[in-house]
Amino acid sequence: MRKPILSLLGGVMILAAAGQAVMLMDGLSRLSAHAEPSELMAGCTDVPEAVALAETLRERALRIDRYMQDIDRRKAELAFAEKQLTGRLVELRKLKRQIAQGNQGQSQAQNEDIARLIAVYDQMKPEQAAMVLSNLPPDFAAQILARVQPETGARIMASVEPGHAAVLTSYMGAIRAARKQVE
Repeated sequence: MRKPILSLLGGVMILAAAGQAVMLMDGLSRLSAHAEPSELMAGCTDVPEAVALAETLRERALRIDRYMQDIDRRKAELAFAEKQLTGRLVELRKLKRQIAQGNQGQSQAQNEDIARLIAVYDQMKPEQAAMVLSNLPPDFAAQILARVQPETGARIMASVEPGHAAVLTSYMGAIRAARKQVE
């Protein structure tokens, strides 16, 4: 769930940074003032409208400079945020790999434990195995019976009380059906 959210946030931040960069490249040449105030006013100091226009243009140039500084600051903030998000994404990917490796190791250990348990039941006498399995929860006993050697399982089932054998058989059928659905 976190990966899609982080990917989405990273994508939005990258798009925003790219949009700002395009606007800056395109707009810088248009927004910069090319004439010096003294050049604008040459020969026009006695015309009040020209003086007012020159003052308005100077104020606009100052505002544009402030806007450009603000855009530069935001661009730096976006670059910093992008760097942080990228670092966090790399960190999360490493954690995901570690978790996957841990789960794989844990699953392998469980399979080895179950294999040892099955080997124990394969070596037991059917009557002894039947007594132990009769005292286990039926779903767990059925999982063990489903994994032992078929001949051993048949001898154990012959030693189990008929009513309990019927319950174990129904659980074993459910286990096989579940395995077929997974495949």
